Amino acid sequence: MKKQSYILLIILGIFLFPQVNTAQIDFDKKPDDDLGDVSDVYQEYFFEALKQKGIENYQRAVDNLLKCIEIDDSEAILYFELGKNYNNLKNFGAAEDALKTAVNKIPDNEWFLDELYSTYIHQKEYKKAIKTVRQLVKYHPDYKEDLANIYMQTGDFKEALKILDELDDELGINKDRDILRNRIYNATGRKKDQIENLEDRVDKNPESEDTYLRLIYRYSESGETKKAFETAKKLLEVNPKSELVHLALYKFYLEAGQNEKAIQSMKIALQSSQINPESKIKVLADFVKFVSINQQYEQDLVEVTSMLTKIESSGKTLVELAQYYLLKGEKQKALNFYEQALQKEEENFGILRNIILLHIDLSQFDQAHQKSEEGLEVFPSQPVLYLANGVALNYLNRPKDAINSLEVGVDYIIEDPKMEIDFYKQLAKAYTATNNFSKAKTFTDKAKKLEGLN
Repeated sequence: MKKQSYILLIILGIFLFPQVNTAQIDFDKKPDDDLGDVSDVYQEYFFEALKQKGIENYQRAVDNLLKCIEIDDSEAILYFELGKNYNNLKNFGAAEDALKTAVNKIPDNEWFLDELYSTYIHQKEYKKAIKTVRQLVKYHPDYKEDLANIYMQTGDFKEALKILDELDDELGINKDRDILRNRIYNATGRKKDQIENLEDRVDKNPESEDTYLRLIYRYSESGETKKAFETAKKLLEVNPKSELVHLALYKFYLEAGQNEKAIQSMKIALQSSQINPESKIKVLADFVKFVSINQQYEQDLVEVTSMLTKIESSGKTLVELAQYYLLKGEKQKALNFYEQALQKEEENFGILRNIILLHIDLSQFDQAHQKSEEGLEVFPSQPVLYLANGVALNYLNRPKDAINSLEVGVDYIIEDPKMEIDFYKQLAKAYTATNNFSKAKTFTDKAKKLEGLN
């Protein structure tokens, strides 16, 4: 909704008081009867009302305005100010009555109509709001957009779209209006109309990259892959420097078996400064998946990922590459990339956990012990770090230290029977190494009992 700023006192002096001064009451006229200076009293009440509103004491402002009205109820400004104060008090019924009186006195006053419109919106009286906002449209086109929003609220989607079309013709395409338009299309399921609107826009403005991209997305969403692919290729013809189009093109090339073109599109997308990191991660994930099946392109993946790590602050690209090598069973390479990722995201628990588990898997127990100790300083309530620490210490033939770590960590487990079993087995192993067979059996039995339940 279009919001009007508060009328400053100086504006009130310019805008409002000429009406007061030409009314029946003359503030400068001396009293000519024994009733005292009524004009001075009126003026005192009015300015006191403005003062009280200024300090957000709205009820006192109302009281003073009502006293003014008792003296002279001819001034529209009194009812306008009264309505604003009632709105601030959330007394919308009284606000509506006061503002309607103000509008009746001066029907074409934008300020009065706008405040009345605001009152109707607060009450969700959309039919009344429509009538009022139609009066306001002649003052500013923003109100016309408000009208489209109200029709959206009332479910009159046809009228809403009609107004949006008129505004687009008059003022050009606008992002906020497009958001409202898409909400209407989604609410009504009118995907065909949405696509036709975008097709019409492409015809009218064939150099608009954004419109092409939206049309590609809508075609894809509707399952019209062929049309989406043709539109993407057409955009590339119209704008060969477009980088955003490659977010769609590489997928189409992959589906068409045009691997070389797909690789080239992925490289452009991953190196683009216009594409956000989240989208690049999705591209990289697809790249990794593709290379896992087509390993002859592995060098392309390594090159582009190496380049990405230099220009992107996130470690997500390195994580994608680490996961690729994990799938291939090349654990040391995966570990190397996880370690590089951790340098970029030092407090990423997931990366740290994977590094420690890989150290254990590769029998690198000194490193596993060191990393888990470092991890516990940052994440002291993560049971998996205590478990990894205990496992490493058991393999390093330090069972007493392993017991200390494992007995602390087991208390942090929350509804994870599998991890609990691993803890009990490691504790049994540690107690066996210290010749405490009774304790070892206790934990072995606990592990077996849990295994029997699961």
